Amino acid sequence: MVTANPAQTLKLSGLARRLVSDGLLSEQDAEVAQQAAKDAKLAFVTYLVNNKILSSKDIAAVASQEFGVPLFDIDAMDMELAATSLIQEKLIRQHNALPLYQRGKRLYVAVSDPTNLQALDEFQFNTGFNTYPVLIDEQQLSTFIERALDKTHEQLDDFGDADLDDIDLGSDDFDQKEEVTDSNVDDTPVVRFINGILTTAIKAGASDIHFEPYEKKYRVRTRIDGILHETKTAPIALGGRIAARLKVLSRLNIAERRVPQDGRMRLKLSKTKAIDFRVNSCPTLFGEKIVLRILDPTSAQLGIDALGYEEDQKKIFMETMHNPYGMVLVTGPTGSGKTVSLYTALNILNTDDRNISTAEDPAEISLPGINQVNVNPAVGLNFSDALRAFLRQDPDVIMVGEIRDLETAEISIKAAQTGHMVFSTLHTNDAPQTLTRLVNMGVPPFNIASAVSLIIAQRLGRRLCNNCKEPVELPTEALLEEGFTQTQIDEGITLFKAVGCDSCTEGYKGRVGIYQVMPISEAMGRIIMEGGNSMQLADQAKKEDIDDLRTSGLKKVAAGLTSLEEINRVIKE
Repeated sequence: MVTANPAQTLKLSGLARRLVSDGLLSEQDAEVAQQAAKDAKLAFVTYLVNNKILSSKDIAAVASQEFGVPLFDIDAMDMELAATSLIQEKLIRQHNALPLYQRGKRLYVAVSDPTNLQALDEFQFNTGFNTYPVLIDEQQLSTFIERALDKTHEQLDDFGDADLDDIDLGSDDFDQKEEVTDSNVDDTPVVRFINGILTTAIKAGASDIHFEPYEKKYRVRTRIDGILHETKTAPIALGGRIAARLKVLSRLNIAERRVPQDGRMRLKLSKTKAIDFRVNSCPTLFGEKIVLRILDPTSAQLGIDALGYEEDQKKIFMETMHNPYGMVLVTGPTGSGKTVSLYTALNILNTDDRNISTAEDPAEISLPGINQVNVNPAVGLNFSDALRAFLRQDPDVIMVGEIRDLETAEISIKAAQTGHMVFSTLHTNDAPQTLTRLVNMGVPPFNIASAVSLIIAQRLGRRLCNNCKEPVELPTEALLEEGFTQTQIDEGITLFKAVGCDSCTEGYKGRVGIYQVMPISEAMGRIIMEGGNSMQLADQAKKEDIDDLRTSGLKKVAAGLTSLEEINRVIKE
């Protein structure tokens, strides 16, 4: 007859049972300690060490033998590599467990008790990763947790201004009534860090903010005057918490990290001024990259004189936008100012006697008095559907965010042919290529010739700082090679170069528009009808004294507004 081991009859946890079996604890002491730890809401091992019942080294040695989990010396690990960003601080402290590192879908968690399944389960639930315990001496683990969390706080404490806590930052989702509060992501250092980044970027006149996680670095970059600059770094461990904070503010799903998401949020600077942000998250190898596009509503109210059109170009644009019908197409790469040009035209036309409707993806800036629609393919609302609805609502002016397909192009052209003024954008390199792009999409040439009234190709170049720009001399041969005419050279040209000072960024401050404004003449219409290509259209534009982008850019250089280097950067031959 086999006598049962008394320890096996006790309702003890696996580690407590092994400590009793090895004679390190009596049955009664184990039961008392286990109940006391439960009452104090502490881990069993933490209670034993805190009350000096057993040493952390003895417990770690027993646990390693009992459960076959390797004992790891955490002092040999660089705390910068700890994946603390994946778990909220309150959970780390509650379970006295620390996410050490992530490999693919595996998350290795430092614990002093391998039977602490609650910690492993909660970490797995919060991250979506499979969790694996790594055994650490209790005292070493507690010390390392404090050091890792303190390091995080120190590196985020650069923004010491008290008003960073008071910024009113929340979602711009008007369909949601729930308040966005800091309790959604209870992480004050991260909140202050993000508030500081946003306010600094706005003061610097940035257009975009990039939050980028890498294997050994987390950096923040801002795009100022079209150029990205690294402005801040953060501990790698904070990447997940920064992303979570931004996603909560933008009404994105913080549990979904596998697919890109789009959202919006708003920063109220005062009772009368607010800045909107368009937010996009994208999964990368080492976490989610978050990019914020800064949408300043005042940029749409600058007026046409501030955009940089030459006088003859402005006259053509103003006359065409006031036509009763026709189509104006604005073309250029992303970030070339197409939206501001279109919004400027809509603001000019925005009077009580006009019905203006826009279909955008998404609507970047709210324009009072204009009916703006966000297209949403997920629910079946695309550009063509919005256009059909507009045409049944007695419109005078229609703006389509972008012509992406034949169906949208055909409806837009039909609207332009039936008494409506239509504005839209295309992605082409210059104005003549826009017409051939429509032909390649499948639009019949006779429809293009009869509907399109004006094409504007544009770029944005950095404007030279007036405080520090310096004149530079180039030989006549170099000027001719760059594209200046002999007449311009004979009349005298003063070129300037960027220098840099305290009031600018690398010698530049602000941007200036560079435009090719090409009205569609009868001769161009004939070329289109006869199946001509973009080179023939460009030749005809030259005959009609229409400046191409290069020529317009050189005029800005001759006027001292920008540098020759900048024109060569944004406009390729």
